[in-house]
Amino acid sequence: MTKDLPAVQKAYDLSKELLPRVSKFPRDFRFSLGERIIANSLEVLELLIQAAYAKEKLRFLDQANLDLERLRFLLRLARELGPLSHNGYEYVMKQLTELGRQIGGWRKQASEAHAQNL
Repeated sequence: MTKDLPAVQKAYDLSKELLPRVSKFPRDFRFSLGERIIANSLEVLELLIQAAYAKEKLRFLDQANLDLERLRFLLRLARELGPLSHNGYEYVMKQLTELGRQIGGWRKQASEAHAQNL
């Protein structure tokens, strides 16, 4: 499991970064868009923790990928509507991109392991 932990740590760091940023959103955005951003971020973290302990990792990793994609769109919306600064958006998207790469690599590894067990 230790080889899988970097993605979990990256998801943790991303959530830790997003929570204070979203708390500074204007009220109009904090309780709609902001809550969805946080929920998706925490969902990705939870799914990766589940994948780390699951025998069948693919379904958790696939769902984490889907939630990560939702998070990308929500963050883009937050940037375009104004509650997320350009610099904040760029910083968070770099973390998100790296997390996506890590999940993709983990998914590939889990897929190959699954194919060998068939």
